[in-house]
Amino acid sequence: MVATNEPGAPARAKRRRADTRQRLLDAAFDAFAEDGLGRTTVEQICDRAGFTRGAFYSNFSSLEELFLAMWEQRSAQLLEGVRAFLDPDIDIGDPRQAVEYLLSAVPVDDKWFRITYEFTAHALRNPDLRRMMVAREDAIRNALMPVAVTLLERTGRRVPDPGAMGRALIAVHDGTATQCLLEPDDAAVRAHRTDLFLHVVEAYSEPIEP
Repeated sequence: MVATNEPGAPARAKRRRADTRQRLLDAAFDAFAEDGLGRTTVEQICDRAGFTRGAFYSNFSSLEELFLAMWEQRSAQLLEGVRAFLDPDIDIGDPRQAVEYLLSAVPVDDKWFRITYEFTAHALRNPDLRRMMVAREDAIRNALMPVAVTLLERTGRRVPDPGAMGRALIAVHDGTATQCLLEPDDAAVRAHRTDLFLHVVEAYSEPIEP
């Protein structure tokens, strides 16, 4: 008879489940990027990860749920990187430097860009999924903006409407990311991306009165 109260067994089972889930997420990331969301099947992801369909469905109910889990994970990693810039020892002298700091924490990822744009198109055909994406994007923006506001305050500027600035920054990010990926070797394109972010930051903020 196998003992069910072996010391450490629950912890090991939890680690195994977490490892299985992560391997499925990693396999799905590569499959979505290479083959596209519409052409990727549960079986393909399981083959890449080395698991059966049972392992998939014990962790996710659908490919959409898997994608949302992937998005949540990558968003958490993004926020962790951005929050590192709140280190009080980091000296930020002007708004351009604040923008450059933030952009260095938000890399233009070719694979992730392909995945998210295809999934956005999919969500536009699915009202429930679209509402979920809007809610998650709002949560990400609400978490990012306090960091941006704090960085700008260090440069002597305040943000009257963080929500409006957040939407403008996301619009610029999405548009310029496309240009950067289409012309990856053009330094002028990336410089223009920084300039556009700076214009938005200056347009949606104002000097702090002495």
